[in-house]
Amino acid sequence: MSVVKINVLTVPAEQREVLEQRFASRAGAVENSDGFEWFELLRPVEGTDQYLVYTRWHSEEDFKAWMEGPMRAAHRPAAPEGEAPKRPAASGSTLWSFEVVQSAGPKA
Repeated sequence: MSVVKINVLTVPAEQREVLEQRFASRAGAVENSDGFEWFELLRPVEGTDQYLVYTRWHSEEDFKAWMEGPMRAAHRPAAPEGEAPKRPAASGSTLWSFEVVQSAGPKA
């Protein structure tokens, strides 16, 4: 049974473009991970400053392996010599977890 992880990121209006550019530049960072099934970055349209980062995994174990390996390495603050590390674009983060009970796609 697949699992879904939704990271709820609180992003101030002035940081939205920064956040979206950072996600765009990370292409391939999660897609090659064992058990990875799907990713979406959802931009709020109205009434909230929270982005949703949706990922779907084959199992909880696959997600945990990604969290402990590639994700941890990708989120280490790094900067070229003499530059300050990048500040986070989000001011808050909450992780929601779900099991997929039912799923449907378009008819072929």
